[in-house]
Amino acid sequence: MTRKFMIIPIKDKTAASVMAAFKTLRSQYQEHWNEVFKTITTDNGSEFADLAQLEEAAQTLVYYAHPYTSCEKGGVERHNRLIRRFIPKGKCIKNYDLRQIYGIEEWCNNLPARS
Repeated sequence: MTRKFMIIPIKDKTAASVMAAFKTLRSQYQEHWNEVFKTITTDNGSEFADLAQLEEAAQTLVYYAHPYTSCEKGGVERHNRLIRRFIPKGKCIKNYDLRQIYGIEEWCNNLPARS
């Protein structure tokens, strides 16, 4: 099992943009989707409102954390902190090209895992 970290830039914070990103990702993984993405953990933000469609179509479990309960999604919060080392809060990710974003992703994935 892996907890590979992925950064996928989206156009905006709408449910449609999030779903478009997941559809692209799903087409890349095709028949391996269910092996790689057994679960997806997210918060209750409006940009994730349509994930129930993904859950049904892709047969992937989506877990929604309770509001203001970051301890329910510790891995997500840790990865957000790692991203903030490179892209400070308030800075637009659109100011970074894909090479830079994938460099951040690679750096995060190469960090030694806690034992």
